[in-house]
Amino acid sequence: MSIAALPHPSRQPHPALGLIVALAVTYGVAFLGGLARPDAWFDSIAKPAWNPPDWVFGPVWSILYTLMAIAAWLVWRDHGFKNARAALVLYAVQLALNGLWSPLFFGLHRPDLALIDIILLWLAIVATTVLFFRRHQAAGWLFVPYLAWVSFAAALNFAIWRLNA
Repeated sequence: MSIAALPHPSRQPHPALGLIVALAVTYGVAFLGGLARPDAWFDSIAKPAWNPPDWVFGPVWSILYTLMAIAAWLVWRDHGFKNARAALVLYAVQLALNGLWSPLFFGLHRPDLALIDIILLWLAIVATTVLFFRRHQAAGWLFVPYLAWVSFAAALNFAIWRLNA
């Protein structure tokens, strides 16, 4: 066998490392955003009757962050950053908007600014989902529960803002 027939080593890191990085980045943003938590102000404001109990949010977000990271990893694994740049940059944008919401809502006590953020987040999620579907069907589907939850969260944010305006 000639040297020319040998496969070239991949320039891309090992796929498992990519998954670890995707999970670490996604959960890192979640951790930073989560530093702003519900407090006495949140306990005192009016909320709609359909507001879920507090214990629901942790498990739901844990599942969603895992699905998000796996989706980004699938796109990266199959196409690399160069060939999926737009999708992965949009992933980063929506992740930043996601991480900003809690400090706006809980930290600054500004449901109005958080509502603007979550609308932008929703738009970024829609765009990311479309691009993920174009790159990897499973990645697109992994983003659908996130889109549904953020749609619900946006309605809840709007209701809380209206009830307390």
